[in-house]
Amino acid sequence: GLFQGSGKSKWQRIEVTQREFDALEYLIARDKIGMGMLEPFVHDRWIEDISCSGLGPIFIEHKVFKSMRSALEFVDYDNLDEFVLRLSESIQRPVTLRNPIVDATLADGSRINIVYGREVSQRGSNFTIRKFPGTPLSILELIGFGSLNYQMAAYISLILEAGMNVFICGETASGKTTLINAVTTFVPPDAKIVSIEDTPEVMVPHPNWIREVSRTPLKTGDGPGVSMLDLLKAALRQRPNLIIIGEIRGEEGAIAFQAMQTGHAVMATFHAASVEKLIQRLTGNPIYVPKTYIENLNVAIIQSLVKLPDGSTGRRAISISEIVAYDPPSDTFSFVEVFRWNQVTDVFEFPGDKNSFLLEERIAATKGFPPAKRQGIYAVLEKRAKVLRKLQEKGVSGYYELLRVLSRAQQEGIF
Repeated sequence: GLFQGSGKSKWQRIEVTQREFDALEYLIARDKIGMGMLEPFVHDRWIEDISCSGLGPIFIEHKVFKSMRSALEFVDYDNLDEFVLRLSESIQRPVTLRNPIVDATLADGSRINIVYGREVSQRGSNFTIRKFPGTPLSILELIGFGSLNYQMAAYISLILEAGMNVFICGETASGKTTLINAVTTFVPPDAKIVSIEDTPEVMVPHPNWIREVSRTPLKTGDGPGVSMLDLLKAALRQRPNLIIIGEIRGEEGAIAFQAMQTGHAVMATFHAASVEKLIQRLTGNPIYVPKTYIENLNVAIIQSLVKLPDGSTGRRAISISEIVAYDPPSDTFSFVEVFRWNQVTDVFEFPGDKNSFLLEERIAATKGFPPAKRQGIYAVLEKRAKVLRKLQEKGVSGYYELLRVLSRAQQEGIF
């Protein structure tokens, strides 16, 4: 039953049905512990994004039905501001008129951005929640979605096993972090990995994993913040086998290339839609990587949200390129496109077959191939692709399940 005040000091019992009690219990938990009316969206595994643009409806991004307008909406500025304020307080990052913008991470790893008040957002306060699955998608699940193929996955496995430097590039919501999480299963299981991020999104299954996150002061007097640059400098003293940088945006990029120069393997995401744009941004303001350092980056994977031949949208690794060299006299960079996506047929092509600089010049020797027989490395790639296909056919596609199988296969020399 439920008790309610009655009279001056007496309490009166009000009888309710079990259904009414359960409904009240749900609403209290939803509003006081959960995220209010957003709670059903937060727990729906088919929903990727939840966004409110101000007064009006809440929109969701569905994995199958894409962008959808929900039945929930805000019709009053005060109610919207109150909801956003309560939302920010629940994540212990309260917004104010003085500090109206908050970027934070929810307990489940989802990313939330809040902008508070009509002074900075004329349609009213707004928020966006980008959900991330508790268990990352595996490389075989991405292959099942058509994001890449078995040969591409096998190629990436050889590159990461050899300690090459890899950037996964693309625009917002192109699937960069999803891909970086998936390919970490190819990193040798005994590797020491340090990840550095502004918002914790990278998931690494290895036991020897140091996860570091930058910190901004919540308010004046909290002491200095800790930047990605600070964390990267510290990581170089921790002797990692691989440094993963959530996203390179500023001067930490130059330090990352210095790390490559001194023999540290680096994998990172970067906001660029092509290899040309990648090099242009790396060598320009505010990163300023010396052009002669660019060739330390071995592989650039371009990930994109694309229109498919049937009219639907999907995420594809549209290009994998090897950075070969910089030529100072002509001020040009040479690179080899090893894989590319054909938009007309939705098929991945392999122009790097028998034409890969890294496979032949850098990796073949580590696999025991003499110079005259270095093209034997392509048979190794095809063997790995076949192993991945067999695992997919046998239903071994879960993230941690695949990691266990690949770790054992690496130890036995099968993969």
